[in-house]
Amino acid sequence: MSIRTKVLGMVDVMMRVPPILVIDEILKIGMGLPSRSYTDKSVDKGGGAGDLSSFHHQSSNNSVDTTAGTDSITNFNMFTQITNASLEKAIDNASTAVIAGGVMSSSFGNLIDELAKDSYLSDLLSITSIKFVICVLGLFCALGIFMLWTRHLVMVYMFVISLGLTFLSHWSNVSALALMENNSCILEDILSMNTTRLLDTGGVAVSLLPHLVAQWFMGMLFAYIHLGPRYALLQRSMPLIFASPILLATLPLKMRIIKYLPILAAAVPLLLTKITIMSSGMEAGKTVYNGYQFATNFVSNFGLSALIENEWQRLNVPSVLRVFWTIRITQEFLGLVLNDQVSAMNLIPTSQKLLVDGCETLTAVLGMTSIISVICHYIGKAFQWYLLTFENDEEKSLGTVSAVLFYILALQTGLTSLSPDKRFVRLCRNLCLLFTALLHFLHNIVSPILMSLSAARNPSRKRHFRALTVCAFLIIAPIALLVILWSRHSPSTWLLAVTAFSVEVVVKVCVSLATYSLFLLDARRPSFWEKLDDYLYYVRAFGNSVEFCFGILLFFNGAWILIFESGGAIRAIMMCIHAYFNIWCEAQAGWSVFMKRRSAVHKISALPEATTAQLQAFDDVCAICYQEMYSAKITRCRHYFHGVCLRKWLYVQDRCPLCHEIMMYTDRREESEADRAVHQRHQEQAAALAAAAAAAAAAQNSEVHA
Repeated sequence: MSIRTKVLGMVDVMMRVPPILVIDEILKIGMGLPSRSYTDKSVDKGGGAGDLSSFHHQSSNNSVDTTAGTDSITNFNMFTQITNASLEKAIDNASTAVIAGGVMSSSFGNLIDELAKDSYLSDLLSITSIKFVICVLGLFCALGIFMLWTRHLVMVYMFVISLGLTFLSHWSNVSALALMENNSCILEDILSMNTTRLLDTGGVAVSLLPHLVAQWFMGMLFAYIHLGPRYALLQRSMPLIFASPILLATLPLKMRIIKYLPILAAAVPLLLTKITIMSSGMEAGKTVYNGYQFATNFVSNFGLSALIENEWQRLNVPSVLRVFWTIRITQEFLGLVLNDQVSAMNLIPTSQKLLVDGCETLTAVLGMTSIISVICHYIGKAFQWYLLTFENDEEKSLGTVSAVLFYILALQTGLTSLSPDKRFVRLCRNLCLLFTALLHFLHNIVSPILMSLSAARNPSRKRHFRALTVCAFLIIAPIALLVILWSRHSPSTWLLAVTAFSVEVVVKVCVSLATYSLFLLDARRPSFWEKLDDYLYYVRAFGNSVEFCFGILLFFNGAWILIFESGGAIRAIMMCIHAYFNIWCEAQAGWSVFMKRRSAVHKISALPEATTAQLQAFDDVCAICYQEMYSAKITRCRHYFHGVCLRKWLYVQDRCPLCHEIMMYTDRREESEADRAVHQRHQEQAAALAAAAAAAAAAQNSEVHA
C-alpha cells in the first residue's frame, strides 16, 4: 500500500469522526429527555465499594467546583431538579392509581384530567418533546453524513466550512468595529502620516491589522471552497467583500451606517450559500434515493449480511471508532489537566475516571470495544509468533470475537445506565470475563499445534517447549485469577461464572495435554497400540462432560441473575442461544457419538477373533491402516482387519472396506433383504457374463464365415 493511499485513508477516517462526536453528545444528554439522577451510590455485592468511594467523592467535588461558578447555572440546576421531581411525582401517582384500580378506574381518569389541566407540566412536556424531536433529527442527520461516500462527504464539509467562515467573518467584523467605536478616525492618521499613533502597539491600527489579515484569508478560502456559482469578478472580489466593513469603517461615516456594515458584508456569502442549498436539494434527494436502490439491489442479490460487511469495510468503522474514542479520552484528560486535577498522587483515580467516562454512552462503548479488539488481536499475534505458526484462522477472528463479546456484555449488564462507581465495578467484571474468554481463544490456538506436533512426530524440541509453556500459562493464569478474586470478593453469581469459565479452561488444557501425551507414547511404541483409540475417547469424553456440566451450571446461574438480580431482553436472548448451542446441540452430538461407538463395539464383539495360526497363514497387513496384525477380526466375507480400525470404519458405514459386502446384520428381515440383494446382484453379473460370451461367439462365427 502506497503512502498516498494510506494518507487518503487516514483523511477519510478523520472526516467520519465528527458525526460520531455529534451522536455521542446527543446520547450524552439523553436524547433531550429528562434524566433521573443517580441517588443510590452503593456498589453491587462483591464489587469493592471501598476502592471507589474516594474516587467518586473526589470526582463529585471537582465537578461541583468547576460548575458552580455562576448563579445562572445554579438556577438552571435547581430548575432541572424541580422538573425531574415533578415528572417523577406525576409518574409515581399515575402508576399508583393504575396498580390500585387499573387503567379504566375513575381515580386514574381524574388524575389524567388534572395532569392535562396543569399548565406548568404541559409546557414542560412540550419543551421536552421539542428537544427530543431536535435530537432525533440531529441523530439521523449525523448518521446519514457518516454513511456518505467520500465525494459527498467532502462536499458536505466544504458547505459547512464555507458557512462557518461566513459567521466567523461576521464575528470578526463586529469585534473590529467595536475597537474603532471610541477612537479617532484612522484615515486622519494615515493622511497625516502620524506614524506614532499608527505604530503604537496598544493603538487601534495595530489591533485592527490581525482582523484585516484574517478577513482577507477567510475571503480567499471562501472563494476557493464554496459550492455556489463561481463568477470570475465575484471570486476575485470575495476577499475585499469580507474585509469591506473594516475598510469602510476607516472613512468618516455615521455610526448607524457602520453598525450595519458586517450584516451587508455577510449577505453576499449567505446568498451564495442559499443558492447552494436550493441547487443541491434535488441532488441530495437523488443521492439518497440512489443509495436506497443500491442497498435494496445488493440485499436481493447477495443478502443483508453481505451488505453490512461491505458497508463496514467501506466506512472503515473500527478505525473511525478507535480515533473517536482516542479523541474523546484525550479531551477528557486535557480537561482534567487544565483544571489541575491530575498529579502524581491521583493517577489511579484519574485513570478510573477516564475509564468510566469512556463507556458513558453507547458510542463510547463502541469506541472502547474497538480498542479492546485491537489489543486482543495483537495478543493473538504475539502468541502466534511465540508458537512459530502463521496460519491460524482462530487468531484472525480473535479480535472480532472479543469485541462482539465485550459489547454484548456491556449491553447485557446495562453498563451505560449505571452510576459512575457501579459502572467502573461492572467494567472490571466484564474485563475479567473477557480475560477468561481470551484464555479459551488462546487454547483454541495452541491445541491444534499440540496435536500436530505429537501426531507428526516432530523432533523440534523448541516448538514442543513453546507449546508446553503456553499450556502452562493457560493453567497458571486462571488459577491465579481465581485466587485473587476469591480472596478479595465475597461469593456472588458473577464470581461463580468467572470460576466456571476459568476451571473449564484448566480442564480443556489438561485434556489437550493428556491427548498430546498419548500421541507421544504411541509414536515411541514399536508396535501398533490398539487401546489408543479407547484412551483418547475416555479423555475427550471426560473433557466434554465437564464442559457440558459447566454449561448447565452457567445456564442456571444466568437464570438466577435474570429472575432475581438484573433481567433484560438481551440477557434472556443470550440465555436462549446458550441453552440451544452449548447445551442442546452439544448433548445431541455427544449422544450421537456415544450411540455410534456403542453400536460399533457391539458389532465388533460379534465378529470372530483371528487365531495365531490364521494370522500366520494370512501373513499380511491391515488393509485400513497398513500396519502389521498381531490380533484381528474376521468379517463374514473372510477379510482380516484390526478391531480398532474396523470399529472406526463402522462409524461411517457397515460394508466391508475391500469388497463392500455387508459385514453383519441386525435382524433377520434385514438379513433376508440383504441376501436377496446379493443374489440379485449375482444373477445380474451372470447374465452380463453370458451376454458377453454370446457376443464374443457371434463375432467369432462372423469371422469364420468371412
